[in-house]
Amino acid sequence: MNKQPTDVEEGHRRVTELIRDARVCLLTTTAVDGRLVSRPMVLQEAEFDGDLWFFAYAGSAKVRQIRVNPQVNVGFADQRHHAWVSVAGTAAEEWDRTRAERLWHPLLKTWFPDGLDSPGLTLIKVHAGSAEYWDAPGSTVVNLLGFARAAVTGQPSRAGENREVSY
Repeated sequence: MNKQPTDVEEGHRRVTELIRDARVCLLTTTAVDGRLVSRPMVLQEAEFDGDLWFFAYAGSAKVRQIRVNPQVNVGFADQRHHAWVSVAGTAAEEWDRTRAERLWHPLLKTWFPDGLDSPGLTLIKVHAGSAEYWDAPGSTVVNLLGFARAAVTGQPSRAGENREVSY
C-alpha cells in the first residue's frame, strides 16, 4: 500500500504549518449593510483539521454579523517567513465549555478578565471550505531580486508557491 501523501494531504499539511506560524489573523465578516469588516483575532492553539477557533463575546458585532451571514474569510500573514494564507469558510457561534477549557490560554484574560466565567463568552468556529496560500521561502532580498527579474523580463516571478486547497 502506498503511504505517500496525496496532493490534498500535502496541501492541508502546508496550510496547517503556515497558520500555526502566523497565529494572528484578520477575520472578515459582512456587515448588515453589505460592507466587509475585518478585525484582528488570535487563533486558539488547536490542531487545524479544517476548523479554526476564536474566543469572542456573544454580543459583539462580529458574532451578530456571523448570525446573519456565516460566510467569512480568515487571512493570515507571516512576514518573517514570507507566507500568507486565506481561508474561506462558514462561521458559527458554538459554545462548548469543555472545548473552551482545552483552548483557553492565560493571555486571553486581557480581553476576558473573568476567564472562562466572563459573562457572554462564546466561541466562534470557522469551518474551512477552501484555503489558498502563498509561500515565498527565502530572504526579502531574494524575493525582491525575483520581483525585479520579473519586471525586467516580463516573466512572472517564481519566488514561491501559490496553491488552492479544498476542504
